[in-house]
Amino acid sequence: MAADAGANDLLDLDAGAAAARLSALPDAEVAQHLRALGPGRAVAILDRFDAQRRARIAQSQGGGQDWLPGREWPDGTVGRLMEAAPATFTADTTVGDVIERLRPIVSHTLVTYVFVVDAGHRLVGLVAFRELTFARRDQTLAEIMIAQPFSLRPEAKIIDAMREVVRRHYPVYPVCAEDGRLLGLVRGAVLFEEQAFEISAQAGAMVGVEKEERLATPWPRALRFRHPWLQLNLVTAFVAAGVVGMFQDTVNRIVLLAVFIPVLSGQCSNTGCQALAVTLRGMTLGELTPERARALLWKETWLGFVNGSLTGLVSAIGMFWLAHHQHHPQALMLAAITFVAMAGSCALSGVAGAAVPLFLKRLGADPATASSIFLTTATDVVSMGLFLGMAAWLVT
Repeated sequence: MAADAGANDLLDLDAGAAAARLSALPDAEVAQHLRALGPGRAVAILDRFDAQRRARIAQSQGGGQDWLPGREWPDGTVGRLMEAAPATFTADTTVGDVIERLRPIVSHTLVTYVFVVDAGHRLVGLVAFRELTFARRDQTLAEIMIAQPFSLRPEAKIIDAMREVVRRHYPVYPVCAEDGRLLGLVRGAVLFEEQAFEISAQAGAMVGVEKEERLATPWPRALRFRHPWLQLNLVTAFVAAGVVGMFQDTVNRIVLLAVFIPVLSGQCSNTGCQALAVTLRGMTLGELTPERARALLWKETWLGFVNGSLTGLVSAIGMFWLAHHQHHPQALMLAAITFVAMAGSCALSGVAGAAVPLFLKRLGADPATASSIFLTTATDVVSMGLFLGMAAWLVT
């Protein structure tokens, strides 16, 4: 298959399935397809091969181990998306010499900037490729370069890098170590594409869909990705069911309670999910600092209480009407219990929606991972426990 067509097919697959499809190809052809995918995606797929095959694929490009330097950096960092700089030059190199050295490179690599380094390979300047066409061939790079250009650090999180580059809109950014050594480059389009992918994967991660799964992921792999989380969700559902079972006698005596359990549960879950969505958005955009976390918890608690009070009033009216219609002697008490349970449960759901991703992040996990599963369990246990507990206590 042609490189472009093959790359398009591979984009629809998760990394494991893409590696499986490429495994039968020669090393040089695998490397060709990976280059067409871009560094971030290529690194993820290359990691699925064993160490010996990875080395052979890298060496097949004639660049040793350096054609994908990002393999050494953690997932979610700028370094993971890094490409090797096609060529570097010292400041005293003439424009004519640069053009001659770049002539064979530009035939297979897009060169946007010429990077200028010192004897220690520290970045001291850069020259836009187009500037070479207007400069005299005897001029040195020191005469035409932009000194001390902006650069990114390889260990920086992608979202942090996005905040840095969003006001600059450069096509390529040099990546430098703390001491200024040029390590490689990252393309602006790759940064934006990776961040878009992270955001698109967040909704799935909340319900246990792995970030890697794509539309074309084979169903056996999709089953392996999803099923463990469904088993976890089943366990948490049993926990919520156990709460209802504790008050089975109360439900048997007051059948009306069973009618309002799904109403209460659904409302509280939605309230918690709203808080969860806002919290994850704040984390993604870098707005949620440790100093603002406490304010967020108080805000979501208050919002949950106010929303719960307003929806609880409507629910209480519905409970009173239904109980009165069935001639229940404590219709007013059941309405009051419904109101208090809805207001209190929604307040707790709001704080849980903000607290779950904060807690997962503190544990070092992805804040979005299965957060909806944990949140739903918490809201179901709290809402049904409060509702049925008050009914068992107050209604005789």
